[in-house]
Amino acid sequence: MKKKALNICILLLATVSFPFVARTQTSVTRMVSRADSARLSYDFKLASDLCQKAVETDSTVREKIEDLLIASQNGLSMEAFCSQPVVVARQTFPLKDFFLFYPLENHSWRKTPNQLDSLGGSDLAKAVYMPEGARDIYYSAVDEDGIRNIYRTYLADSLWSAPMLINEQMTSSSDEIYPMLSPDGETLYFSSKGLYGMGGYDLYVSHWNKDTGDWDVPVNMGFPYSSPYDDFLFINTSDGKYSIFASNRSCHKDSVTIYVLEYDGMPVRKSVTEVKELRNLCELAPGNDPSRMDNNSAVKDSDPQNEGTQRYMDKLRQVRAMRDSVARFNKSLDELRTEWASAEDDRKASLSETIVQKELQLPLLNDSLQTCIKELQGIEMEFLANGIVLDAAKMQANADKEVVGAGSGYTFSRNNYGTAPKLNMRRPKPKFDYSFMILPEGRFAESNSLPDGLVYQIQIFTQSRKAVTSDIKGLSPVFERTSGSRFIYSVGVFRSYKDVLSNLNKVKKLGFRTAEIIAWQDGRSISVQNARKLEDQRLYTVVIYPDNGQSLPEQAIEAIHNNSDKDLIKSVENGAVVFKAGPFEVKADAETLVEALKAAGVSNISLSVSE
Repeated sequence: MKKKALNICILLLATVSFPFVARTQTSVTRMVSRADSARLSYDFKLASDLCQKAVETDSTVREKIEDLLIASQNGLSMEAFCSQPVVVARQTFPLKDFFLFYPLENHSWRKTPNQLDSLGGSDLAKAVYMPEGARDIYYSAVDEDGIRNIYRTYLADSLWSAPMLINEQMTSSSDEIYPMLSPDGETLYFSSKGLYGMGGYDLYVSHWNKDTGDWDVPVNMGFPYSSPYDDFLFINTSDGKYSIFASNRSCHKDSVTIYVLEYDGMPVRKSVTEVKELRNLCELAPGNDPSRMDNNSAVKDSDPQNEGTQRYMDKLRQVRAMRDSVARFNKSLDELRTEWASAEDDRKASLSETIVQKELQLPLLNDSLQTCIKELQGIEMEFLANGIVLDAAKMQANADKEVVGAGSGYTFSRNNYGTAPKLNMRRPKPKFDYSFMILPEGRFAESNSLPDGLVYQIQIFTQSRKAVTSDIKGLSPVFERTSGSRFIYSVGVFRSYKDVLSNLNKVKKLGFRTAEIIAWQDGRSISVQNARKLEDQRLYTVVIYPDNGQSLPEQAIEAIHNNSDKDLIKSVENGAVVFKAGPFEVKADAETLVEALKAAGVSNISLSVSE
């Protein structure tokens, strides 16, 4: 009887609680939706508050909305560093080929998929930038995990180097696209949606560090270049007059707007906290000041055109336009004839009249086209008479350029695609895997040098002759050293006693019954007992590389204070600013802080070990 009463109570509680849970879930869903809308409207404070409230209401949603919360907090932090560029022009183009309207070399964009980007298919990254004569190429391609990373290949003698990732600091858990190298090779612009940003693709810049021989930590370019939307393909024109980038912040997803800004080599940044002011800043409305526009810079051709060649190209465009008109006219006429064949009798009469009228117009259109062609041929004969040889392919390419925006002052001129790249590349050298393995055929280590620090190995045998592959029974990697006339062989590179011990029996089962654990400290042999003592004395330090190259965001500092009682020290290493938290005696404590920092949006972190 008591059990039955208990079941009734549980049923009643469930009946009461289910509507409450449903209402809570609905409330949280609405808060998250409002938060995302607020973020897209540049109200990052409201977006962040709503995310926090959603987590307080239902803590289980934190993991699901973590990205939204971090993006909102990042946007709030970046309001303190806003640029104020002068906007010259903007124009919206189809997403499929917007990059052709950049004032870059003709034929410099190569369609994907191609040899460098074999998959292609990205919503935004539609081509690879590879100008004629380039000897150093930076490009975006998909890795084995389906994530877009930035790779580099360069021409060495007659072969291109095997593609390599350029820098771990520019490689995130999400996509990086449209890397663009400055003419002097010292600045790299690219877009990422996995680094410190406010959602979607943000614009980043990294500078070449001559001291380290590597790229510095990339910095988010901030408002108004980056936004809560997708922002990408930033360049400074080679003449130093304009900065240009694309964004879908003010258009449909199948289009992008290209923004042309006055180049500012020394931008003054200021805080913009009013939502309306920030929204207006990121709208990037042109100032409509004709004196700031220089179309010669915007549409400059690689070859200067005299009056004769310009007249020839104008006529070439006219011929092409008239041919298109005649083709469209014939198509419409054929469609009318097809419709007439299946039409009712009362409809046929009106169709017949329309068809007859169009048939009378067709000869006039053809005559106009032929006249235009003869005029084009006449210009060609004038050139020949004056000893001028025309490059027909180049003339056709220039004539095919689409010109947009001339009426508004700044002209966008459409370039043409280049041919698919055909590069003779070196094959990448397989990287030797030093992980302990038992394979069908054993492998000797590529290098017998051990890494610095504390290392354990399993010594497998000693003999008077040099070992061959069959002697090591599938073990990898096997290291060789000599002592007098004896050859000594050991396997593996283990960083903890626990790890080496867990593999000792696997080695013994292969027939190496006398196998034993040995230890090394910085390449010097030490006893296993001393190694275990050293292992217990290790100290761990969390090293953080700030995304903006100078300071940590507030949420990162908060994560450090909430997850440890360690000091935070700022220092400069190899010319780069780093922050260090520690030391930790327990590795798990250091790893807990690393995970907390990652949750706070910090991605450039490493764990340093000292002994």
